[in-house]
Amino acid sequence: MKKQKSPATQNPFDVLSEELVFSILDHLDSNPLDKKSFSLVCKSFYSIEAKHRRTLKPLRSEHLPSVLNRYPFVTHLNLSLCRRVTDGSLAFVADAYKATLQRIDLSQSKFFSSNGLLNLAMNCKNLVELDLSNATELRDAAASAVAQFSNLEKLWVGRCKLITDMGIGCIAVGCKKLRLICLKWCVGVGDLGVELIAIKCEELRSLDLSYLPITDKCLPSIFKLQYLEDLVLEGCFGIDDDNTDVFKQGCRTLKKLDISGCQNITHIGLSALISSSGCLEQLNLADGSPVTLALADGLNKLSMLQSIILDGCLVTSSGLKAVGYSCSSLKELSLSKCLGVTDEALSFVVSKHRDLRKLDITCCRMITDLSIASIASSCTSLTSLKMESCSLVSREAFILIGQRCHSLEDLDLTDNEIDDEGLKSISSCAGLSNLKVGICLNITDRGLSYVGKSCPKLKELDLYRSTGITDAGISAIACGCPELEMINAAYCTAITDSSLISLSQCPKLKTLEIRGCTLLTSVGLAAIANKCTQLTRLDIKKCHNIDDRGMVSIACFSQNLRQVFSSFFTSHKFSYSSITDLGLLSLSSLSSLQTFTVIHVQGLTPRGLAAALLACGGLKKVKLHLSLRSLLPDPFIKHMEARGCVFEWRNKVFQAEVDPKCWKLQLEDPTH
Repeated sequence: MKKQKSPATQNPFDVLSEELVFSILDHLDSNPLDKKSFSLVCKSFYSIEAKHRRTLKPLRSEHLPSVLNRYPFVTHLNLSLCRRVTDGSLAFVADAYKATLQRIDLSQSKFFSSNGLLNLAMNCKNLVELDLSNATELRDAAASAVAQFSNLEKLWVGRCKLITDMGIGCIAVGCKKLRLICLKWCVGVGDLGVELIAIKCEELRSLDLSYLPITDKCLPSIFKLQYLEDLVLEGCFGIDDDNTDVFKQGCRTLKKLDISGCQNITHIGLSALISSSGCLEQLNLADGSPVTLALADGLNKLSMLQSIILDGCLVTSSGLKAVGYSCSSLKELSLSKCLGVTDEALSFVVSKHRDLRKLDITCCRMITDLSIASIASSCTSLTSLKMESCSLVSREAFILIGQRCHSLEDLDLTDNEIDDEGLKSISSCAGLSNLKVGICLNITDRGLSYVGKSCPKLKELDLYRSTGITDAGISAIACGCPELEMINAAYCTAITDSSLISLSQCPKLKTLEIRGCTLLTSVGLAAIANKCTQLTRLDIKKCHNIDDRGMVSIACFSQNLRQVFSSFFTSHKFSYSSITDLGLLSLSSLSSLQTFTVIHVQGLTPRGLAAALLACGGLKKVKLHLSLRSLLPDPFIKHMEARGCVFEWRNKVFQAEVDPKCWKLQLEDPTH
């Protein structure tokens, strides 16, 4: 007779029904780690969590058999983190999920072929979404296999450059339920393939043809689609407006149109194209024809237009003013890197569009305080303002932004003259979640303290090269912004370990960039490692005083709390640091480590580097200095590549530190 548990020893959680536990799990979606912790409470929770899970994102393909066996009811499988997905891997998936699988993401995976896809198609009949982006080796045979997914509604094959019109034709015939297809950079696909998709897939809502070698020959078929809402023709240089009759057919259902980079479409073609598109809400004309009066006049027909992107275009005053007269429903205007934007024209536009929610005037270098005053007085409902490198705007103008635009959530003031008084004013925007004040040499801890006291919803803060910031400013942010997820303090050379100890109190921190902070040591890094369990990206390049002890701290912590820390630690850069073979090898315990950047690390040996790379089984990308190429054996390189790891070789010369006063002119990373 089985011995009954006494009330004193019975697990109290066993009395909860499965439905009630499911309801609890439904409220734990914000942080995946919570579900991991939940499953470790007791055996019943462990079992119920496995039944409840519908979305799965494995880190390593070799663990697929056991992972798939544990979670039998998954409907959405994301394999984008698995560097080596073979036909065998897809066979495991097909066998495990058959009728339950609805979505699978293979966007960063490699080593599978048409056979694996065919096996998946034969078993997973209910698949509705398939992402094959970046599968650059797939050919028409793979497209033919995709055609067997007869219920497919969304398909991404971006950068599948070897697929031709023939393969796309197979997909068009087999996948007639498609509502979305992305063919971006599928350079083997031309007019014929696009026409077949448009003719056969009559339910298409979204069509991305970016950078395809197509002409206006395929447009009539596209325009006949009765439900098409989103059309992307970015970089389609073969389309011009020589035949405006084709453009005039238009597409009456279009809500989003992207013809950015189509420099052969002039105002004549644009006017014809949008003449029948009365439902258009978003229009992207970036890097295209000059914004003249003639081009802007065509916008008069778009009474429902809410967003227009003119980034990189030459803008005339008359053209920009005409935009002001048009588009009465405009909510978003982007003029990033537009030449020709003046105070007069910009002020006129914002005065006519007082309901603007998003405005981007990045690198509009001709505007002054007059424009900012107009924006602040007219667009008081702005939620996003991006004005990086507006060099003629004085520090006083930023006070106006805080006084008038209280709804701001996203504010980019990188490389501007804002000072502490400006930050004090801006801190009145209590809903601010993203603030960029990199290369702002006039701000100090005092200004940052205002933000810390008044902006509790702040999630992202960029202080890149803002050298007036010290530990006191970072501490103010850490104390007042508990929602902080990202902070970039690169080249804030005055901060010490005290800053990292303060930031370790931010439990949601995911990204920490402290490149070039030479006063930081392993003591501060250990504090981050022990407390910031959601950390995903750590950049300690040029932190000369962070040594092996810091790496060992991270590795030890990861081993102790593998389910909490290792699952999210995906990127690590430690160039120009004091790390040796020992520190590098210690990181091999981080099962989810995917990216190494190793440049100018004096303490490493080729043997130690090779051993560490071999031990890190999940690596997908390694960036190494070119001098190491000849020191690593070719068989080792080939072995790593066979595992799915990509090597990038950099011939970067060691750069001495630059005087802070010259940083605006001599940035080490121009893409920052």
